[in-house]
Amino acid sequence: MPTEDQTLADIQRSDLPRQLGVWDASSLVVGTVIGAGIFLVPSIMARHLPSATAILAVWVVGGVLSYFGALAYAELGAMFPATGGQYVFIREAFGKPLAFLCGWTLFLVVMPGQIAALAIGFATYLGTFIYLNAIGARLIAVGLIAIFTFVNYRGLKLGSLVQNVFTVLKLAGIAVLVTAAFLSRQPSQLHFAATKSDFNPAQIGLALAAALVAYDGWNNLSFVNGEILNTRRVIPRALGLGVAFCAVVYVVVTSAYMRVLPVSDLAASPHVGTEVAAHVLGAGGVVFLTIAILISILGSTNGNVLAAPRLYFAQAEDGLFFSRFATVHPRFKTPSFSILMQGIWASLLALTGSYELVVTYAIFCAWVFYLLVVVGLIVLRWKKPSYPRPYRMWGYPVTPLLFAAVTVWFLVNSLIGNPIPSYIGLAILLAGIPVYLLWRRLPKTLNS
Repeated sequence: MPTEDQTLADIQRSDLPRQLGVWDASSLVVGTVIGAGIFLVPSIMARHLPSATAILAVWVVGGVLSYFGALAYAELGAMFPATGGQYVFIREAFGKPLAFLCGWTLFLVVMPGQIAALAIGFATYLGTFIYLNAIGARLIAVGLIAIFTFVNYRGLKLGSLVQNVFTVLKLAGIAVLVTAAFLSRQPSQLHFAATKSDFNPAQIGLALAAALVAYDGWNNLSFVNGEILNTRRVIPRALGLGVAFCAVVYVVVTSAYMRVLPVSDLAASPHVGTEVAAHVLGAGGVVFLTIAILISILGSTNGNVLAAPRLYFAQAEDGLFFSRFATVHPRFKTPSFSILMQGIWASLLALTGSYELVVTYAIFCAWVFYLLVVVGLIVLRWKKPSYPRPYRMWGYPVTPLLFAAVTVWFLVNSLIGNPIPSYIGLAILLAGIPVYLLWRRLPKTLNS
């Protein structure tokens, strides 16, 4: 494990060139976080909260908590600006065994499961325009995964360019919908009157859980830390500004929905974005909104395909994964084998329909590692007090402790309220322990 006297070159041994600036990094954060959830989650929140004030307050609280998590990742990212990010943070704070569990779980269920689910979601919405049976939808999903795998195999700059384009298009589509909603001549349904009973703790907890899932994805930037230019400046800015911008978008879009629909109608609508678009844009609104959703899904899918292989790459460099995952393409300078294998695994999950189960496990597992990273920041402040920290988390130690407390609540709540997938997710994570022990005993020649 690197010590305080070791240099960045000792921490990052890869040949992946630094190419991403602040716009590229911010686009990755925003484009990955804002997916189809903004068109669906407000309805889920409205089922638990009866007033606009309560709904918007929960969006703000979720944004603040996510912002605290992002600030923790920003300190660690500036401290260890190496490829693999989250994996590296856990390794430095707790050692290789827990870092192995992170890589094992993210490759097995979290990232390929999310990619497969997004690709199937794309095919589902595409079915609005063309007829697709179950087999056709899965083939479309596999084709989409193959396209983004090819794009990101060919180079980080190409993958980043695609991400930037989809992020701009996504935000433009959202801006049109929001503007039309606020300029609508229909009487406003947005009322901020609220009573004490509107803030029931149990219902707030359920709504907050949905909001936190909608904010998920900002951590992906850490995977490409080793390819970011001027890390001391770019990483904190991209994470802080990116998460803050997402929070503003969620609050503004939800306000636009409630400008058109009363909260009771919002709660009853399974596709609130589509319903609002039909109200304010007419018959063409549904088509427009569906295209906006498709673009949002494309951006989120590309962001995941781009970022995640860097974590498997870093784990392989440590000798804790098959060595071929550490292969750098001689021309494109990408972790080519990691990208290909992720694409193949995600495609299999999409083809077999296994992604539906995997995604339910993935949410629980992902939050376990968010908790470990933020607690790891506190551990590293104690273990390595003199290690260079170009950026220090605002509000320490209150902010990381608050994030950790809410994360523990989220995990316990998942185990109680959604026990089967949560316990299976925990079992998958813990299954990595015997795998790690076995891996350490295997001859190195078998790990290639």
